[in-house]
Amino acid sequence: MNVNLGILGKLTGVVIFLCFLAVALLVGVWYLPLIQQNERMRRHILKLDNQVQKEEEAGKQLRASIDALRYDSKAVERLAREKFGYSKPGETVIRFEEPRINPSANR
Repeated sequence: MNVNLGILGKLTGVVIFLCFLAVALLVGVWYLPLIQQNERMRRHILKLDNQVQKEEEAGKQLRASIDALRYDSKAVERLAREKFGYSKPGETVIRFEEPRINPSANR
């Protein structure tokens, strides 16, 4: 049997819809801090992944330098020449220095 309740039936439908909407908003507000925390953690993980990648690259370069110095005598010779200014007998070492900038001379 179908009873026509008129405006009361329409209001009941609206109230049920509003209750559903309120529950959905309540769930959204309840989980919003968790969603924001999750997003912060994802950004932090991406940042740390980038740092790990940079450190791994630096480690590879350092291992390559160590291997070069350990097994390549020319690399040791080049480092000694650059760092300590060593030269072979009969060679002349010429050093170039950066020009000094005098701040008072610019006035």
